[in-house]
Order: sequence, then structure tokens, then C-alpha cells
Amino acid sequence: MTEKFIRDALILWTTIDPIGTLAIFTAITSKLNATQRKKTAWKAILYSAAILLGAIVLGQILLSSMGIRLLSLQVAGGVILFLFGLQMVFGSGVTSNQTTEEPGHDIAVFPLAVPSIATPGAILAVILLTDNHLYSIPVQATTAAILLGILAITLICMLAATPILKVIGMNGASIMVRVMGMVLAALSTEFVMEALQIPQWMGAEP
Repeated sequence: MTEKFIRDALILWTTIDPIGTLAIFTAITSKLNATQRKKTAWKAILYSAAILLGAIVLGQILLSSMGIRLLSLQVAGGVILFLFGLQMVFGSGVTSNQTTEEPGHDIAVFPLAVPSIATPGAILAVILLTDNHLYSIPVQATTAAILLGILAITLICMLAATPILKVIGMNGASIMVRVMGMVLAALSTEFVMEALQIPQWMGAEP
């Protein structure tokens, strides 16, 4: 079970991507004062936690009601996570239209909470990692605790954005994002292979 929790932490770390969020947060809050940046960081984390915990509690129920098997979601999720990993490797950045101010637009919701922190990959990952048919409530609760821990690290990164980037620089943050993207691509491949049980039939005698 320890191996599962380590894998959960790696998957959630790479899909939430605190380092990438740090770079995005710094870019889109550059015109805010310290108090506003702190408030934005807290709001983004609270929104993200609500979305991801909601996916853990209700995600599988909604899928079941729609007649979608988790196995299908695991394959689809693996493909999406792989594409997300490639996007991280080749870079996607924050476009100018994402940061344009609009009436009633809260950057803590978009693009910070969604899609920067509660990424589509993270939403799929938390559903798969807390499969009701495979894991007991205590195991799912531990995965949820790991999720909250990574969100806490993300919050700390955002609150310390300025001094962190002074140390590692934007180039350092960019390198870290791409390394995490490669790790995510490898983990997502394992997701698909596990769902399709490729190791079993590849090792079978003809």
C-alpha cells in the first residue's frame, strides 16, 4: 500500500504541478500588491480543493449513473495525462487573453484554480486513484490527505513566489515543469498498460 501512496503522490504532484502554478501565479499577479496576491492564492487553493475533493466523492457516482466504466476512464485518462505531459514538456505558457481583465472575472478561479491547479488531468487522476471498487474508505481518505498536502505545498509556493523565482529564475521553473512533464508521460503510459493488462498478454506464451 505504501507503493500506491507514493505513486498517488507522484501522479498528483505532476498533474497539479506546483512549480508550473508558481510560474503562472507570478505572471498573472504581477500587478497586484502583496495583500491581493495572498488573498488570490488562498482563494485559488480553496476553489481547487473543493473541485478535486468533489471529484473524489461524486466523480465515480456520476460516471456510474452515465454508464461509464472506470476502466474506460482509466484508458482515456491515461491518454489525456500523456497529452498533458507532452504539453508540459513542449510548453504552453499563459496567453494574454487569459490575463485580460473582464467584469466579474476572478483570476483565482480562472486560470489559477481551473485549469492551472485543478487541471483536467488532476480531476481524472483523483477519480481513478480512489476507485470505490478497489480501495477502502481509509485508503481513499489517505489519498485525499495526500492531495491536500500537495495543495498546501502549492499554496506555499504561491505565497513565496517572489523569493522562490529569485533563486531558481524563470528558466529554472521552466526546466522543472518539463522534467515533471516527462515523468507524467511515463506514469500515464503505465496507467494505460495497467488498464489494458498489457504486461500479462505480452508475457504470455504463443
